[in-house]
Amino acid sequence: MTTAPALPWGRPEIEAVLPHRTPFLLLDEVLELEPGERAVGLKHVSTEEPHFAGHFPGYPIMPAVLIVEALAQLGGVAILSTPDSAGKLVLFAGIEQARFRAQVRPPATLRLEVDILVRRGPIGKGKARALLPDGRVAAEAQLTFAVMDRPLAE
Repeated sequence: MTTAPALPWGRPEIEAVLPHRTPFLLLDEVLELEPGERAVGLKHVSTEEPHFAGHFPGYPIMPAVLIVEALAQLGGVAILSTPDSAGKLVLFAGIEQARFRAQVRPPATLRLEVDILVRRGPIGKGKARALLPDGRVAAEAQLTFAVMDRPLAE
């Protein structure tokens, strides 16, 4: 991507950077973006999402692993928005210091924040957190990313 589209980004702009698609694209908007440095986005949590049918019937809670995946996708946007990474694929390579501090129950909008702490070659680390509408931290973690060339379509 040579020139990033104006913010905020919706699904079309996010899909131009990430390969994820419904039902696994967990990032709905990008509000702030400093390519290679940080990003802020939103995940709109709705009872219509397929995982809520089984997690848990009558008491829906967003699975912690999906909160972390949403954060990783936002980190992917931050990394893939740099000229040297445009058109590549970012893989989730690690989770450290993960803490889940509050339940995420629909309907809710999570504010996702990722700061890229270090990038050496294809590997990067970022500090991430997901906040509930009232400002409480729902989840936080340090994430590791690996950037690679996109494989040819099979």
